[in-house]
Order: sequence, then C-alpha cells, then structure tokens
Amino acid sequence: MRREWLVNARGDLTHEEVANQVGIKRQYYSMIENGIRNPSVRVAKKIAAVLNVDWTLFFRDKGNEMLQGNSKPA
Repeated sequence: MRREWLVNARGDLTHEEVANQVGIKRQYYSMIENGIRNPSVRVAKKIAAVLNVDWTLFFRDKGNEMLQGNSKPA
C-alpha cells in the first residue's frame, strides 16, 4: 500500500534527493514510499527528519493492520 502521506511530504524532492540526505539507496527509499518495505526505526527517524514528519507514521499502518486481525502469523 503506497504511503501517500510520504509522497505528499516529499513534495518537489526526488527519491534520489531524499535517499541521499538519509544515507540510503534510492531503490530502498522507493520501496519504502510504495509500501513494499518498512524502514527500520533508525531509517524512519532519518526520513522523518529530512521531510519534517512524525517518524511513527511509518508504523501506524502496520499497527492498525494487526489490531484489525489482518496480519498473518509469522
């Protein structure tokens, strides 16, 4: 599920620009934005600092999914 709030927060910055400021590869940032990958807490905090958003937003969707019983057992 694409993180539209992250797309909006990125504004005019490219994936490459955000990734460079965070210190990660552009492909990894793209996967995070597209909801394919979840960042570590450390990376979430770095992205949040660059884009001026709350780092916990990265984990809210997953928490809501678990609360609703939609998560699959490990």
